[in-house]
Amino acid sequence: MLRRLARRGLGLIRADDPETGWLVRIVLTGLFVWALGFWPGVEVRPVLALSFAAWVFWVAADNRFPAPARAALAVAALLPAAVSAMPHNGAAHLFLYGALFTFVLLPRMPLWAILSLTGALIVVLLVALRLAGNGPTAMLTQPGVVVVVVLFSLHRREHRLRTEQTLRAQEAQARAAALDERARIARELHDVLAHSLGALGVQLEVAEAQLTEKRDIEAAAERVRRARRLAADGMTEARSAVAALRSDVPSLARALDNLVVVHRENHGHTVTLRIDGTPRALPSGAEVSLQRTAREALTNAAKHAPGAPVTMTLDFTGSSVRLVVDNPAGSGRTGETGFGLIGARERIALVGGTLDAGVVDGAWRVSAEVPG
Repeated sequence: MLRRLARRGLGLIRADDPETGWLVRIVLTGLFVWALGFWPGVEVRPVLALSFAAWVFWVAADNRFPAPARAALAVAALLPAAVSAMPHNGAAHLFLYGALFTFVLLPRMPLWAILSLTGALIVVLLVALRLAGNGPTAMLTQPGVVVVVVLFSLHRREHRLRTEQTLRAQEAQARAAALDERARIARELHDVLAHSLGALGVQLEVAEAQLTEKRDIEAAAERVRRARRLAADGMTEARSAVAALRSDVPSLARALDNLVVVHRENHGHTVTLRIDGTPRALPSGAEVSLQRTAREALTNAAKHAPGAPVTMTLDFTGSSVRLVVDNPAGSGRTGETGFGLIGARERIALVGGTLDAGVVDGAWRVSAEVPG
């Protein structure tokens, strides 16, 4: 039981404001009670008792009635200033600077209120010192101390505010980055599922028609085998998209090399991959977009120029990274068809890149470039 209470107490202390929170208020209240009871100075004790009452009102009412409570805190600083020139005034200075520090360091305390209290304190101190017959040294020293205390407290307050703003900005950036990453992964998974399941559904629908209407078992079996390949390809693409969430994502060069190996095995094409420059890490969105572009280019090459060699170049030599896929243009292929390259261009644009596709020197070329 005691251990649990101790843990709760430590938790409350860690969560509390280290400068104006409850721990500080309790400690200052205890010091004020001790000063009232044991500090010599009968003449100033009634005024300090009023100051203590204003302090207690602030401690009790600050959360529910902040404006009246903070006005009472200002009174708790002004009252001891009026008697700080009298003999045995150490307790008065304790009350004065304790209340003043707290007032200036309070969060969301407006600057005009701090400056107004500082001005009022200087006036009260000068009047009290003059009435007590103090010389110019005392009349300059004590208001100067008040100014130094206020300036120090304001500096500390501004430092805390800037630190809190920086932390909030960093948290907002981290949240925005996480949301962007989630949106990107969601987009990738959506593209994979929409493409794979849509194509799978078409193949199965055709297979069903061939079985029920034409009774062509061999053609239907071929459609089923094609649907099975589409399902396997979709699973591969889904794993590639999910891998973007993991810390062990393969490098872009290695991912393209794996893609080339799989394409050779599936289609029997001669595919050459060349890496120019020193490979470097790219943002995950850019890497996935280039991988998807390469996959789409290889798929189109197998469709429009079956059996023809394909050359893939990944260029790291410039300030950006460029992927170029070349293959024979094939008969009747004069421009973009279908939605594959359109989707690839949109995906590249989302990461700040560009994609061009067309016939160059008798070969069909897909060229994608991303920052990095």
